[in-house]
Amino acid sequence: MLGYTTYIDIDILSIEEDGSHLICKGKINGKNVRLLIDTGASRTVFDQERIQQFVSNENFVKNEKLSTGLGTNSMPTSTVTLKSFRLGDLKIENFTAVLLDLQHVNTTYGSLGHSAIDGVLGNDILMKHKAIIDYRKKVLKLR
Repeated sequence: MLGYTTYIDIDILSIEEDGSHLICKGKINGKNVRLLIDTGASRTVFDQERIQQFVSNENFVKNEKLSTGLGTNSMPTSTVTLKSFRLGDLKIENFTAVLLDLQHVNTTYGSLGHSAIDGVLGNDILMKHKAIIDYRKKVLKLR
């Protein structure tokens, strides 16, 4: 069996009557962030407004191509390099993060009584670090 280097607690949020979302915590430059775990997302992304709590928007680089997903087929994106992105004991230095407008997600969360998210943890990190989601123990394991 593979040895896992970090275990991250997850919260399971009820969405409507029969759905749920998985949330975990991380850190950007030493500050706490809330992330939606999305195994269907190809990339890890952060909200373009909320990221300004962690980095200066002077460091944003606009992308020419549009991104798809998250309820839309084309939205403008930017990128920023995060000096330190931490998930449990896993530290990713100089991580190039994609920035999107996640306001519609956070508006929905607010209407359901849930706290806002800072970003979406996607398959770029989940696959690279051989993620296992243990629903029974409510933990995300990364290698």
